[in-house]
Amino acid sequence: MLEIVRAGGWIMWPIILCSVVAMAIIGERFWSLQKKNVVPKGLVAQVWKWVKEGKLDKKRLSVLRNHSPLGQILAAGLANRQQNREIMKASMEEASNQVIHELERYLNTLGTIAEIAPLLGLLGTVAGMIRMFAAVGEVGLGNPMVLSSGLSEALITTATGLSIAIPAFIFYRYFQSVVDELVLSMEQEASKMVNILYGEREQ
Repeated sequence: MLEIVRAGGWIMWPIILCSVVAMAIIGERFWSLQKKNVVPKGLVAQVWKWVKEGKLDKKRLSVLRNHSPLGQILAAGLANRQQNREIMKASMEEASNQVIHELERYLNTLGTIAEIAPLLGLLGTVAGMIRMFAAVGEVGLGNPMVLSSGLSEALITTATGLSIAIPAFIFYRYFQSVVDELVLSMEQEASKMVNILYGEREQ
């Protein structure tokens, strides 16, 4: 492995750095975007139970706010439950924007890595070709080692850049779809909470 890095030249180091950052982001997002942590089952039912029993005080609202992203949205709306439906929904939407921003954390970085890794590989290719032609100009075509070292640098950086960019792009799109699904689930749960609360009031 170290020999491959050496053969690829100095450009391999930023490419390797991109791979390390991409792996760290992928691992962190897999952990953070688990549905059970973002949209816990039964949370709306539990909150509704607190409301009916008159137990939804400031302490429970604080616990709810720190419980999960869905809890943060519900707490924002329930803090204004004495107001009309539109104010409650506006509070939830504002909290939802903050939650979505958190769910999308690091995804732009992952997408950027997917874009720049092949460019770094291309830079390595150009650097390898320049090195090869410069050496040919000095010693001529009689030494095949000169050609092989330049070509290996060019090909190794290109292959490495692509091998990082392709999975980074795949996981970037995957996590985007996961976030979209989670946002839809949270919107449905929040809407359910509003409908239950104001449906009870209307009755």
